[in-house]
Amino acid sequence: MRELKDLGSLLLGFAPWLLFLFLSGHSLESLERAAWISLAASLTFGFAELRGGFILQWGTLVFFACCVVLVNVFHVVWVATHMDLLANLSLASIIWITLLAGRPFALQYARKELPPERWNDPKLVKGCRFITLVWAILMSLSAGISIYRRTTAPQPAEQVYFTITICLIAGGVVFTTAFKRHKRLQREKAGIPKC
Repeated sequence: MRELKDLGSLLLGFAPWLLFLFLSGHSLESLERAAWISLAASLTFGFAELRGGFILQWGTLVFFACCVVLVNVFHVVWVATHMDLLANLSLASIIWITLLAGRPFALQYARKELPPERWNDPKLVKGCRFITLVWAILMSLSAGISIYRRTTAPQPAEQVYFTITICLIAGGVVFTTAFKRHKRLQREKAGIPKC
């Protein structure tokens, strides 16, 4: 049950990005609608995290606010036509920033569920850094795919890129869930209390 709660918390953190991925479509109208919905989702689903200073949530809010302003208000065509690249680069950058700033996004979420005396546990911090590193690499791969799409190299069907992106996200979710379960079982085997 704990894994499902953790998975739900993780998915809520990425909800605006997932909504944007699925709703942005292939028209300016769908992109504009997706920007508004994702901005609203970042405020709705991430309100507590915004108040808590979570870097991922603040970066998400800033990104979607910029999307609304640049695409919906000023109609900047370049931004609209390069939105997949901008979104992937932004998300990867936000995750890398949390890691480089010493505040890995996974640790910020883990601390929500743990008592303060566990917040600086070296094993917890190390595990959360590793989870964040994996996500940073996966989202960088997604950005790399967006860069590749803009080359003159042979291109697969558009659906292939979408499928790869979904697989990278699913891989991150599966890895995070499996890693946390593995660490929990290690603690239980060692007789360390849950918290």
